[in-house]
Amino acid sequence: MHPTSWCELTFNRRLMIAVLILAILAIVAGSVGITRMAFAHREKMASLGSAPATNPVLEARLARMEEALDAIAVEVERMGEGQRFVTKLLAERSGEPQRAAGGAPRLTTTD
Repeated sequence: MHPTSWCELTFNRRLMIAVLILAILAIVAGSVGITRMAFAHREKMASLGSAPATNPVLEARLARMEEALDAIAVEVERMGEGQRFVTKLLAERSGEPQRAAGGAPRLTTTD
């Protein structure tokens, strides 16, 4: 006893068919959207590769920033060397063992 027409189907079967049709439509629509996004992304990436790579104003600004960062790095290193030197002098003057950055005394071992 298989139903032969739409009218003869039970409500549950009609509902199941309707849900399946909607699910298939949603999957198709989603895959079309994802495909369009992938092609748009590919086109955008291709156009970025062919665009001029340098902007003279931007290049000059980046060069100035790089020089400034190099100068800052040199000054920070000099400050660190000065701090190590002063710490060493104070430790020698007071006769205490040198302390590491964490505050723990530095131990020297002789074998």
